[in-house]
Amino acid sequence: MGSHPTKTLPRSAVAAAFGLLSALGMVTSAHAGKAPAIAKTVIVSRLSFLNAEELEFGSLLAGTTAGTVTVSPGGVRTKTGGVTLVGGLVQPARFAGRGTVNQTVLISLTASPSTLQRVGGTETMRLDQLTIGSTPTVVLTTTPQAFRITSPTGIFNFPMGGRLSVAANQAPGDYSGTFNVTLNYQ
Repeated sequence: MGSHPTKTLPRSAVAAAFGLLSALGMVTSAHAGKAPAIAKTVIVSRLSFLNAEELEFGSLLAGTTAGTVTVSPGGVRTKTGGVTLVGGLVQPARFAGRGTVNQTVLISLTASPSTLQRVGGTETMRLDQLTIGSTPTVVLTTTPQAFRITSPTGIFNFPMGGRLSVAANQAPGDYSGTFNVTLNYQ
């Protein structure tokens, strides 16, 4: 073992620091460690379309009366009825694609509404009012809506929010489900 250079603090500073840490109950030994991290990317080719982010409603408490939780395309979460918003990750879904400037795309849902099911159970919640973040916002249905790509690169993305119906005394747990967005380049 070699020697390591040290820096000496005045005794009063060390005592004060130790006293503060002791008072907070935080005196611990130092440990080194490592943790894995993940890095991902997607290369978007021409005439492609992908889901870039999931729709997240966050954590909530079901009440004794039914209610709804809505996440707007801008990421604002609101509620109605007996639902209490608690916290957690809240975000709209985000889709991305690549066409050409001024190209028209038709966007629709394959079915509406969708169902979220409790993991490990049979309880469900209804997902509807899927709204695309255009100007103005548009509720998507099975009838295609036409949009024009305005980006000079042809790359575009859009957020999508939705409304979740929560039953009175909805069973606690994690709920998940899917909805399918169809995009046709014209």
